[in-house]
Amino acid sequence: MTTTDVDPDAPIDPYALDPAGLEALLVELGERPYRARQVHAWLVRGVDEPEQMTDLPQALRTRLGERFAPSRPELIAHAVADDGHTHKLLLRFPDGEAIETVLMLYPDRATVCISTQAGCAMGCPFCATGQAGFRRQLTAGEVVRQVVVADAALRSGIIDGDHLPDDAPDHVTNVVYMGMGEPLANLPATLASVRWLHDPDGFNLSARSITVSTVGLVPGIRRLAELGLPVTLAVSLHASTDALRDDLVPINRTHPLAEVEQEMAAYRQRTNRRVSIEWCLIGDVNDDAQQADRLAGIASRLRAHVNIIPMNPTPGVRWKEPTPERTREFVDRVRQRGASVTLRDTRGRDADAACGQLLASYTLGAGNRLPAAVGAAGRVERRLPVTEPEA
Repeated sequence: MTTTDVDPDAPIDPYALDPAGLEALLVELGERPYRARQVHAWLVRGVDEPEQMTDLPQALRTRLGERFAPSRPELIAHAVADDGHTHKLLLRFPDGEAIETVLMLYPDRATVCISTQAGCAMGCPFCATGQAGFRRQLTAGEVVRQVVVADAALRSGIIDGDHLPDDAPDHVTNVVYMGMGEPLANLPATLASVRWLHDPDGFNLSARSITVSTVGLVPGIRRLAELGLPVTLAVSLHASTDALRDDLVPINRTHPLAEVEQEMAAYRQRTNRRVSIEWCLIGDVNDDAQQADRLAGIASRLRAHVNIIPMNPTPGVRWKEPTPERTREFVDRVRQRGASVTLRDTRGRDADAACGQLLASYTLGAGNRLPAAVGAAGRVERRLPVTEPEA
């Protein structure tokens, strides 16, 4: 975003400005363009209060303080799992909207899973985020700020008073757009934030270390390809037949499997980047042999990698995770039919780390309901063989 996109007198979230926009703001304030690079360097380090930008003249700090908006999110809930290697953060913005961000630590990388919307309008009935409904789009600045929060924690080695493990990297290395919301339903913020994170003068993340997930919004996949960066595209299929996917992923009624598969093939051709298929494995719903065989066929045609993620138990959802035996059978069957497949670790289960779970727990704990859950889940359960979870 540039300064021409906003009211010249309106407060500005500096993280919503691209380098050109930040430079235009500094020139507008009568400063030389190099000041923009100084401000940007502070922003990358997580400093957005002009008074703390000590290499700027005091007069400029005062003027920036008058223009910058107080948009820093507040940490209102924090759950830790996996011996301190998974941190689930519930962040609340000044308008009261709360979103989730997850920091996952590995010996060789630090991955941040970020949100692009407050809530979600896609209506997938097994997803905890969908239960809360859609409330609003996040701005590009609010998307970037999630990475900034995580990166600042890695730099300090502390989150919310908890010390990070000694083997934690000291900066963010990977970003996945797999948090709350549908990234390609908020294209302006998603594309702008990808550019911000990839900027050599910003976080300088390799495009290959950025993954954008979608349930299959075909026009958005095309726009992402036009970005000209080999960002990893991950498509959440969850079903390999239209009949089942219409219920699990309602957008399938607009963009059916054949259309989504065609666009995934086009994305790979345009970016020369292998696409991924995400599959939330739900007990007695999409974990049978027919689904495995058809999934393997799709993956083989696309030369795509399949990530199988067993469903995490979710407040307010009747569906259950598959048994370990059923999970192994499904993964083995997909692999035996020639597809590249990984069974993903259900990280942070004890930290409500599946998308939307911490918000759901926080909301239910406050005595509030998640009204979208009953209607959406009920529609699907009338058509699918769903059993009650074990006591």
